[in-house]
Amino acid sequence: MACALTARERRWLASLIGLIVGFRLVTLGAYPLMETTESRYAEIARKMLETGDWLMPQFDYGVPFWGKPPLSTWLSASSMAAFGVNEFAARLPSFLLLAGCGWLVYAFAALRGGRDQALWSLALFATIGMVFIAAGGVMTDPALVLGTTLSMAGFWTAVHGAERSRRVAGLAFFTGLGVGLLAKGPVAAVLVFIPVGLATFWTRSWRPAWQRLPWVTGLASTFTIATAWYWAAERASPGFLDYFLIGEHWKRFVEPGWKGDLYGSAHARTHGAIWLFWIAAALPWSVGALAWLIRTAARERDRVRSLVTDPWRAYLLLWTVTPMLFFTPAGNILATYVLPGLPSFALLLGEIWRLDDGAPDVAPGGDELRLGVWPVLVAAILLPLGFATAIVVLHARLESDRSQKALVRDFEQVRTNPESRLVYFPLRPPSAEFYSGGKARRAPDAAALRRFFVDSTPDFFAVPEQDFAAMPAADQARLQRVRVFGEYQLLREVPR
Repeated sequence: MACALTARERRWLASLIGLIVGFRLVTLGAYPLMETTESRYAEIARKMLETGDWLMPQFDYGVPFWGKPPLSTWLSASSMAAFGVNEFAARLPSFLLLAGCGWLVYAFAALRGGRDQALWSLALFATIGMVFIAAGGVMTDPALVLGTTLSMAGFWTAVHGAERSRRVAGLAFFTGLGVGLLAKGPVAAVLVFIPVGLATFWTRSWRPAWQRLPWVTGLASTFTIATAWYWAAERASPGFLDYFLIGEHWKRFVEPGWKGDLYGSAHARTHGAIWLFWIAAALPWSVGALAWLIRTAARERDRVRSLVTDPWRAYLLLWTVTPMLFFTPAGNILATYVLPGLPSFALLLGEIWRLDDGAPDVAPGGDELRLGVWPVLVAAILLPLGFATAIVVLHARLESDRSQKALVRDFEQVRTNPESRLVYFPLRPPSAEFYSGGKARRAPDAAALRRFFVDSTPDFFAVPEQDFAAMPAADQARLQRVRVFGEYQLLREVPR
């Protein structure tokens, strides 16, 4: 049964979706880049723009970054070229990519149930917590989600949709695969072919899937989009494919605390923790969906059975749970890994969430605002309000504790000699590189640190308090504290 909204509900939902989208856009630059993942990807993009090397992303100058394909980096670097090197430009691609996912959710739902169903599903998608957060973060996942969403929507439309839309939808399926391969690699194909394969098997639609998808031209477009870069990257940086395909796509997931990560540390988690991550990421609707499932299973089992007997709902359910099924045995995961299933979760929730039992009798021009709409309206107001409050209250702490923005800014203000350098010991966080424009130096050990003492230039040093306490007394005597920023101290070199 398609959703039927009243005129007032349409106005409210459309207005609050616009509020969320507008708020997210204007706040992209309102908080600093966070350590370590967000600032790392922003700095990689900044280096790409600075060096002009658009083929292989760089972790450090001259050091290739083999961890991810370059689509997100290309987009962030292009955004910085247009809007300057800042937080807004670095995050804008994630916002636009998830806005694109929202458009796909709307269009896909409209094919199923019309514009009211589409608006309702889009409102649910826009108010999912992880979608709201990821739209303002520098990460590779939004590009992956756009690719998988395009493929999943394209496959269903090509196989089950109207004749006039099948060819375009089929090409969209293969284009989405290419986007996913350039965004995050082979995991994109896995997250598409698992639900597509299971759904095709369940509905016995092998023949339509074979006949209605342009396999030859489609696969050619996929390989054209993605394979050329993989080949060029391996030629430019031998060893990339072995590290990326074997290390990142096998060892990272099967070896808890994998030690082969060249760019940080693996995120060791208990097997199956991805399901808990999904509950947190899909708030506030995950709790309601689980409550609905438990309650309905006890009272209306036919409605629960429809999740597997109705081909459309079964397709959405498989699409939703595939990220969790795939990453359940993984030992190294992040909460953002559930993102590819959130568009379908919004679509499925929009399908089963009845506003009230009298929905078919709602007059098209009615002005009611029913009880079932209120949770979405409240979420659409509380998300921006809560986020704005957090930015205001925590802004100073975020700049000092979760980023090096405040420290680099203070260094620029207190130094009197333009030749003075900012040196991090023993590690240099990515945000320090970003906010210093790549000028922050690093002293990896005590010997390297002392080499900065021998010239006549008065330098500044950023050192964690515990590392400063472990320094020899002679080295401590050469440094004077300026200010503390979270775990780091900004220290001024004392002349002899």
